[in-house]
Amino acid sequence: MRYPFAIAAGLALLAPSALAQAGLSPAEKTAVFRAGGFKLQGGKWRACGDPGTASYAAGAVETVKDLNGDGRPEVVLTEGSTYCFGNTGTGFKLLSKQADGTWKLITESEGIATFLATKGAGGWPDIEIGGPGFCFPVERWNGRAYVVNRHQYEGKPCRS
Repeated sequence: MRYPFAIAAGLALLAPSALAQAGLSPAEKTAVFRAGGFKLQGGKWRACGDPGTASYAAGAVETVKDLNGDGRPEVVLTEGSTYCFGNTGTGFKLLSKQADGTWKLITESEGIATFLATKGAGGWPDIEIGGPGFCFPVERWNGRAYVVNRHQYEGKPCRS
């Protein structure tokens, strides 16, 4: 079973939401959610369009960390819903703070992001995207986008 507290290479990668949110000012939190395509509705950040199903969990800041070593933070936002994300039940968006202070959406997917020790262009970590099953895609940054690099399960190659 996969948990949103994934640990790879000895580093906690998805921190509990309350700890992650402490790393952002209220203005930064608003800016990052907006850059991720979320809208504030009823005091909760929403993006996926869930009509109010029982499985829905509003947007949350899961990680605030410099993932690529450029000295600026990246943020992982999550949202939960089987209506929007199928059996996986969750999706994520990775955003990066730019040199001018704005936030840029780097990638998004349904599933659980686990950042690996292996790296792509510019020091960006590979992302294993977990969900139901036993063979998960690993995406690598090519300098412009995250693209599927391989599939693995428990660190071993597999076929999807």
